[in-house]
Parts: sequence; C-alpha cells; structure tokens
Amino acid sequence: MDMQKAWFYNEYGPAEVLQCGEYPVPELGANQVLVRIRAAALNPLDFIRRNGLLKDFDSNLPAVPGCDMAGVIVDQGDDVTKFSKGDEVYGSIQNYTSGRPKLCGTLAQYTAVEDSLIALKPGNMSFEEAASFPLALQTAQAAFDRINFQKGQTVVIIGGDGEVGSLAIQLAKYVYGASNIATTTSTPNINFVKRLGAHMVIDYTKESYEKIAENFDFVFDTIGDSHNSYVLAKDEGIIIDIAKGSPIPSGPFFFLNTNGNNLERLRGYIECEKLKPVIDPAGPHAFSNVVEAFKHLESGRTRGKVVISPID
Repeated sequence: MDMQKAWFYNEYGPAEVLQCGEYPVPELGANQVLVRIRAAALNPLDFIRRNGLLKDFDSNLPAVPGCDMAGVIVDQGDDVTKFSKGDEVYGSIQNYTSGRPKLCGTLAQYTAVEDSLIALKPGNMSFEEAASFPLALQTAQAAFDRINFQKGQTVVIIGGDGEVGSLAIQLAKYVYGASNIATTTSTPNINFVKRLGAHMVIDYTKESYEKIAENFDFVFDTIGDSHNSYVLAKDEGIIIDIAKGSPIPSGPFFFLNTNGNNLERLRGYIECEKLKPVIDPAGPHAFSNVVEAFKHLESGRTRGKVVISPID
C-alpha cells in the first residue's frame, strides 16, 4: 500500500485533534482520477465535520478533512476519458449528495476524485487561486440558480466580505446581471466590497438594516442573520440562509450538488477576470500550519478563503 503525508483525525473535536503523518494513498475507482494536490482550501463544512456535528452521516475514522483542491492528475481509472495524466484540474471532491464523504479529503499529498466533480484549471489562475474557488463559488452559483434569478433583479448579500459572500457579489454583477447589489460588512471592509461590485453597503457595526429603504427581490444570507433578512426582502422576495442549514418560511430548500460542469459554466468569466478569487490575506498557510489555519477560519475573522499551499 502506497503511503503519503496527510492531516487526519482519529476522534472528533477541536483543531488540536488533527495530526500529520502517514496515510494511505486512496485506490482509484474506474471513474476517478488521482490528483497530486498543489493547493487546498478550508471550508466551515470541514470543521463542522471534524467537530462531530455530522458524525451520523460521516465516513469512518481516521479521516482526512478537506473539500477544495487544485492539482495535477497523475493517474486515472479505466473509464475516464475527459482528462489525461498531466492535466491541471480543480474542484470540490466531496459530494455530500452522493453518500458519505471520502475518507481521504484534500489536506493530503494525493486524493482520488470522480472525473465528474472536477474541471480543467483556468490558465490565468495559480493553483492557490483555483483551490479557493470550488465549494464557495458553487454555493453562491447554486443560490442564484435555485431562485431563477433574472437580469435586472435586485439582491442583498449578507456577509459580503466572507468566502461565499465575496464571490456572490461578483456573480450578481457580472454573471446574473443584478441591477442593484447591497451587502453588509464591517467598517474596514467597506471599500473592499465596493471594489467587488456592491452598489450599497451597510456597516453592521454602526448602522441598522433599516438604513436601506429599498426592498430586494433576493436576500442571500451567508452568515445566519435571517431575522434581519426580513427587513430587506420585498413581500414576494425570496430569502436563502445557507448558514443555518434549514429552510426558512420565505425561502426555498437549498440543496448544493457540486460538479465540474458548474465550474465549466463560469470558465469564460474567470478567464476574462470578471470573477476573481478572494484569498484571506493571512495566507496562504503552509502545510505544516494546518491547525493554525483552522483556528483562524474558526475565529470568524477571515476575509475570503483560507488556502493551504504548498502541499508537501
């Protein structure tokens, strides 16, 4: 059995349960590729799983956390035809709609992933930039698709400086054609969210949501502030709250199904730099500093994605 360096946990708990050591390189399925990971990114889902909040649906332990990655294909299963060895790819390897998560996530030197979940890495992006995109970008994309958002409609994004919110602002402006984009953030990030494309900003540390008299067609809540979301939604407006994990009365059930086709749909916007990655300025974090990177993510004081690179 081939072995590799990876971060894994044998028990549920805080970041300190993670340990770095030898871990088996996963065997390939017929529809999978083996990726040599060059960069990975952390998501709240990773520490929610590590804390044991999903243990009734989890894989066995020890498990390697991580969903997002970018890297190079070094081997492929017999049924794989759309990719070849040497291809630079990116994607979210964990599709929670298809069963229990993979034992070997992306905080490892190698991972195995179905060819349907990944896409070719855009040539204008580094591995670190590409790794920051998959889960957050597809989450925001799925929210707009779920409500059938139309060009000219209006949207408010609660938490516009976060990993999903920062991409949602860009999607609203450049992909879905929103006529008015409002967002919430704290004082230091006001200019940041304006540069992303927000027309109106609520500084939640100083201002009430009632500051904005206008009501919106869509309220996309990325931080779990749905109580205040009602202030901003039209009577027929739709609210999606991705942080609370359950549907709310004025919103549809939100269901995320990750796949490489979602990323391919946005390739043109990425290559012409309409959609730009937002990497937390504290990173990228070295592979040896994964525990500290998780603590930073869990502090709630990040701006954009927490990226791990290089993986070695």
